[in-house]
Formats: sequence, C-alpha cells, structure tokens
Amino acid sequence: MSSSYKSYFIAIIWFILSLIIGVANDSIVKHLSGNINFYQIAFFRFTFSALLLVPFLLYNGVTHMKTSNIWIHILRGTLLFLGMVSWVKGLSFVHLTTTTVIGFSIPLFILILAVIILKEKVIWQRWLVTILGLIGVFVALKVHKEDFNPQTLILVFAALMFALLDIVNKKFVSQESMLNMLFYSAIVTAMLALPMTFIAWQNLTIDEIFLLVLLGAGANLLLYCLLKAFNLVDASAIAPYRYVELPISAFIGYVFFNEIVGTSTYIGAFIIIPATLFIIYSESYKKNHN
Repeated sequence: MSSSYKSYFIAIIWFILSLIIGVANDSIVKHLSGNINFYQIAFFRFTFSALLLVPFLLYNGVTHMKTSNIWIHILRGTLLFLGMVSWVKGLSFVHLTTTTVIGFSIPLFILILAVIILKEKVIWQRWLVTILGLIGVFVALKVHKEDFNPQTLILVFAALMFALLDIVNKKFVSQESMLNMLFYSAIVTAMLALPMTFIAWQNLTIDEIFLLVLLGAGANLLLYCLLKAFNLVDASAIAPYRYVELPISAFIGYVFFNEIVGTSTYIGAFIIIPATLFIIYSESYKKNHN
C-alpha cells in the first residue's frame, strides 16, 4: 500500500471515529434531556469540556493561554451557546436520525451566510442546489404534513448558528491555537448557560454526572479526531463518508430509543446529501483554481 493510500485510509478511520463520537454525544444528550433541563446539560457539558482541557493548557504553559481576540471568543461562545442549547432542545423531541439529517444541511447555511457576510459570489448552480437542499430540510422536518410540529424548526436555527460559527472561525481566529479556541468557547458557553441552569436547577444522580463528564470529554475528542483526519487529507476528500453517520444514528435510535425512521426523513436525506456534496466539491474546486 502506497503512503498516500495509507494516509487516506487512516484519515477515513479518524473521520468515522468522529462520527461515532458525535452520534454517541447526541444519544447521551437525548437520554439526559428526559430528566434534565437543556440549559443544565449545556452548562455541564462545556464546564467539563473546559476542565478536561486545563492539564493540556498547563502542559503547554500559561503564556500560551493569552489571547488578543477575547471579543471574538465571546462571539464564538455566544453562537455556540445559541446553537447547542437549540440543538439539545431539539433532540429532546425529534428523532435522532432526523437531527442527523438536519446536521447535514449546515454547508447550505454556510454558503448563504458567506454571501451575506463575506460578500462571496456564487454561481447559479450552487444557488439551485442550495434551494433544493433547503427543501430537503423542510421535508425531513415534515413541514408539508398535517402533524408538523413548529418546534422542530429550532433545529434549523441551531444549524444556522453552527454555520455562522464556522464562518467566524474561518475569518477571524486562524491565528489562535486549537486549545485556546476550545477552552475559551467552552468557558463562554458555560457562563451563558449558568443563569438559566440555576433557575431551572435539577439535582443530578451519579450516573447523570458520569454521562455529563463523558459528554464533555466527547466534545473534545470529536474535534481531536476531526483534526487528525484533516491533517492527513483535504476535508473534501473524505466528505462522502460524512453520511455514514446516517445509518449509525438510525441504528442507535432504533436500539436505544425505539425510533423508526420515517419516509420523510429518508426523502429529506436523499435531497440534502447530493446538494451538500455538490457545494463541498465546488468549494474545493474553487480553492484549487484560484
């Protein structure tokens, strides 16, 4: 096996590990949301995430914790807070597989926001697939059906916040270390969740605390796996494997939550996946030919 193929194979493994961790995190959130307020889940998730990063920060030296972008970190933490709280709330009453499909739509929102914020020019073909992809989102959420629950649109808001966070990351904090980005965003998110956590406080069991610690560790480990994959190959090279998350979430949803994937979710995924793949590869093509 050549070194390039070996690197590609290892990158796929790291990437799929990140997907498994992501579904596991969502499953823990869905399980906890039955008994714990979503603000409390967000608070402890990011508190434990920050605490678990402290040894690594101390190992690198306190001087490396200094930042000249504190307001950008506050903005990032605010967007992460809004996105995560909305996502956690959505997970409490939407099937795990449906939330996974909505997560696939984030590149669609990144394209729209890049036009608005970064003034990027977009060819008509990318606008067309973006519109088709958004149609897929609304199909997956059953907007067209009589039993449509308007509360499910909170997942669209969450996807929009995550897309905006991605835009901010790409534009402003390329000079920051990954540890700083993780630590400061976790601290800001936890602080924003703290007031509502106290207001809606619920006592935690030992098992729930253990799961929240796992959630914090999982958030850091997920990003670590992604970075390991992207250090080996370009993100677009392993983009198709992103959709392995769909059968994983369908399996976990069925086994642990007795969820049966509906036709609307499959149709929505069938529309969203080709649309996002087109956008990812056209973005890669644009970068390589500029």
